[in-house]
Amino acid sequence: MGKFVVSKAKTGVKFNLVAGNGEVVLTSQVYKTKATCKKGIASIQRIADSPVEDQTVAGYKAESKPKYELYLDKKKEYRFRLIARNGQIVGSGEGYKTRDACKNGIASIKKNADSQIVDEIVEEKKAPAAKKVAKAPKAEKAAKPAKAAAPKAKACGRKCAKK
Repeated sequence: MGKFVVSKAKTGVKFNLVAGNGEVVLTSQVYKTKATCKKGIASIQRIADSPVEDQTVAGYKAESKPKYELYLDKKKEYRFRLIARNGQIVGSGEGYKTRDACKNGIASIKKNADSQIVDEIVEEKKAPAAKKVAKAPKAEKAAKPAKAAAPKAKACGRKCAKK
């Protein structure tokens, strides 16, 4: 029996579906949280029996979603991706040398879809938050005494200027 292995990625959380022989047969997209990653696993479990759209043959039959898309990549390797009802890619496979090997990978997903979930993420325990010590209120600065206003000189106009 296989297992879904949940692990950290650079920018979030992902999972791999590992077959009973230890081979990774499907890798998920990267999720922001472990909770959304586990929803991705639940999605795989719901849609694992979807039809295969083999895009490597001329005149292939287009399937509705959810579906597996089997295709040739730039390196001429056979690959597949599992497309959910909403059009999102929920998982993809590695490159295979032959179409039959790729189809075996898809068959392995269908066989192992009900596998257990193994969480490899070790949660870091957060240190208890330090209690904030209330700071003593700042002492009020003594108000500076107001300077006495200098008496204003009266403008006397022309008469003062003549004196």
